Amino acid sequence: MRSARRVGEQAMIEPEAIAAVLLAAGRSQRFGARDKLAEPLGGVPLALHAARRIADLDAGVRIAVCAEESPLAGEFARLGFAIKVNAEPELGLSHSLALGIEAAAVAGARAALVLLGDMPFVRTDHLRALLAGFDPDEAPVVASAREGIAMPPALFARSLFDTLRDSSGDRGGRALLGAARLVAAPAAELADIDRPADLR
Repeated sequence: MRSARRVGEQAMIEPEAIAAVLLAAGRSQRFGARDKLAEPLGGVPLALHAARRIADLDAGVRIAVCAEESPLAGEFARLGFAIKVNAEPELGLSHSLALGIEAAAVAGARAALVLLGDMPFVRTDHLRALLAGFDPDEAPVVASAREGIAMPPALFARSLFDTLRDSSGDRGGRALLGAARLVAAPAAELADIDRPADLR
């Protein structure tokens, strides 16, 4: 199994060598009482859009971090995701991230591609571009960029897994994004859904 190949002078990690981690356990406080990630967008539950892009990428390992009794866990499983339950979503995004990264480490992944369940418009081509920009030594973090600002989806080398597992609050891996290699995408592609009005 190949884990990387050369593109010019730059290494490109292969999808089969990574774990794609979908964070889908948020409390969605700004959305109201409903489960934001299960709300329909184009007739499909919101978080399933991101899950399908991961399935199209054909990552070696697929991990979905879900809240307990998530109505989407079965849908994720049918797309080949291992389900990691976050029983304490109130601890913030970083707790979901730590759970997903731990599962990626156990699976032996060379890197982890982290996506958020409330970003339904990211294309598989953009995910492939993140992998193409990766180098474990020169670019161990590759992040999406909207108007020059680093954000998820982002790819993290295995050497950073311990740091990601030790993060806290809602910042998650944000502290590592400052030194990331950036891959730009249109603002609309990197839009997230925070409020019911965003779905419209």
